[in-house]
Amino acid sequence: MEQAAKNQKAVVLLSGGLDSTTVLAMARHEGYDCYCLSFAYGQRQAVELERARLNAARLGAVEHLVLEIGLDRIGGSALTSGLAVPKGRSFGEMDAAIPVTYVPGRNTIFLAYAVAWAEVLEARDIFIGVNALDYSGYPDCRPAFIEAFERMANLATRAGVEKGVRFAIRTPLLHLTKKEIILQGTALGVDYARTHSCYDPVAGPAGLACGLCDACRLRLKGFAEAGLRDPAPYRAGQGS
Repeated sequence: MEQAAKNQKAVVLLSGGLDSTTVLAMARHEGYDCYCLSFAYGQRQAVELERARLNAARLGAVEHLVLEIGLDRIGGSALTSGLAVPKGRSFGEMDAAIPVTYVPGRNTIFLAYAVAWAEVLEARDIFIGVNALDYSGYPDCRPAFIEAFERMANLATRAGVEKGVRFAIRTPLLHLTKKEIILQGTALGVDYARTHSCYDPVAGPAGLACGLCDACRLRLKGFAEAGLRDPAPYRAGQGS
């Protein structure tokens, strides 16, 4: 990985999940001073925010900002409404169509906030843990979306128009399998026991993962292919 200039700033979108925590570790390894941005957006898996706080502190973020935005008032997703989270689907079924766990506009909104903060911080790099291989087919995780958003960011900011700043949306996981992501994160010292991926965790402070939703199944598949045990807490009878 290319090393950043000393004290170069970056905004890192941090959900508290496996992918975004790995991205934070990678950005820190590259030498960036990381400013982490998380969102309380009305998600049912709000336990992930506690994991985000733990990992931002553990991995040396300069600052961790949590913004509240009410996407649950818009709804339209199993993550922000009473719609049921799909369970026990095959990997073929996951690839067939965009699932109901898709949150309308989520990454567009998150990246817009990240660009705004980057402009204030005078940072050029924005890291996001999107993946186009082992994922649930969300349209805002695809290369075409990232490329289009980066072009827009450089047209829609004073830094881009007046100062010639070129914002870069950094996606180091875009073409990695879940296995490869886990192996890279493990090599960088990521404690995956402190991450949360489940879409429908058991109610309570432990945040036990269900083991059956798409996110859990993709995560468990990645650990199995990496020859590792997933250390995250799962509901009894689930997990590895």
